[in-house]
Amino acid sequence: MKLDRFGISRFALLALLALALNAAALGQDNHPTGQSRDTGVRPGDRMMSYGEKAKVKGIIIRRDADTFSVADDATSTETVVLLTDRTSVKSKGGFLRSGKDYGVTSLLRGLRVEVEGRGNQNGQIVADKIRFDSGDLKFAKVVDSRVAPVEEANKRMSGQIDEANELSKIARNEAGAAHERISALDDYTVQDSITVLFRVNSAAISPSDRAALDQLASKANTTKGYVIEVAGYTDSTGNIARNRVLSQQRADSVVRYLQENHDIPLRRMVTPYGYGETRPVANNGDPEGRRQNRRVEVKILVNKGITGSKS
Repeated sequence: MKLDRFGISRFALLALLALALNAAALGQDNHPTGQSRDTGVRPGDRMMSYGEKAKVKGIIIRRDADTFSVADDATSTETVVLLTDRTSVKSKGGFLRSGKDYGVTSLLRGLRVEVEGRGNQNGQIVADKIRFDSGDLKFAKVVDSRVAPVEEANKRMSGQIDEANELSKIARNEAGAAHERISALDDYTVQDSITVLFRVNSAAISPSDRAALDQLASKANTTKGYVIEVAGYTDSTGNIARNRVLSQQRADSVVRYLQENHDIPLRRMVTPYGYGETRPVANNGDPEGRRQNRRVEVKILVNKGITGSKS
């Protein structure tokens, strides 16, 4: 059986995740009572003393808008980490190289991280810096993409406890000491969105689109627990490699405008990505279609747990 880099078979990993999702849906979490809605700290979690300097290494097993929980590598004890505007999130650098900056939304469940910070009055670690290997981020993204269909299927299972028990047996047999307390994936809904259009071979934002971004930023600043997703695109004319670079430049220009003009924290930004000429929304065979494809899509996303949405 093929094992991943952590010594766990892919099937066992998916089974383990499915078990955790079923447990959450059925109310069978290891900590059914006593969780603080404000701090995320649960009975049995590591409680930090105020001002205590701390460093923790482990896997992210629970994720919320401003906090996440890390299971310690040595003891499996959970520690709640609080993100702030000053938190530095980077991949580890190599010899004479610094790591790459990442947005807070790159901190996915399943990612192995190193966190440094100090305790606050709620028993959390206020993170000064968070570091991880870029290879671990790729693995976490694979887990994220594979578990989403499992979570969706779980909603339709409606009490099929026998099947969940079978998955539990498979997970225990094959995963061994793998951590079983994994919460449901972050699930975001689109609260608002705009499309910024660009001239040919340009990443400059027009005055009318700046006004639209101003309105979007105003809505974001009055929204609880939001993140902003930014994706850039081009039309199909020109070199493919150049289009990828141009689409990234367009996405970056939108992020820079929001940060510099509206002080949107970078931790609220999904890492901007340029898709080049892929995913067109109109026909590239005519000028109007190409105009619509030279765009950046900007979306305000809010966790469904905060909005109370079930869909």
